Amino acid sequence: MDAIDLLLPALGLALFLEGLPWFISPDGVRKTMLLISTLDDWPLRLIGLAMMVGGLLLAWWAIH
Repeated sequence: MDAIDLLLPALGLALFLEGLPWFISPDGVRKTMLLISTLDDWPLRLIGLAMMVGGLLLAWWAIH
């Protein structure tokens, strides 16, 4: 299996999941973005780190 065979479906799924909240509740996304814009950098970095680690663990688990 080539890397592209995994990359394209993963990218497609990521785009689908990223677009879903915008389709379901655009106003809720706007309100959430306003709330996020008021947070300091540190909580956002922790959330980003947790999402990266979780994503890597999920990808590793799915492959093995």
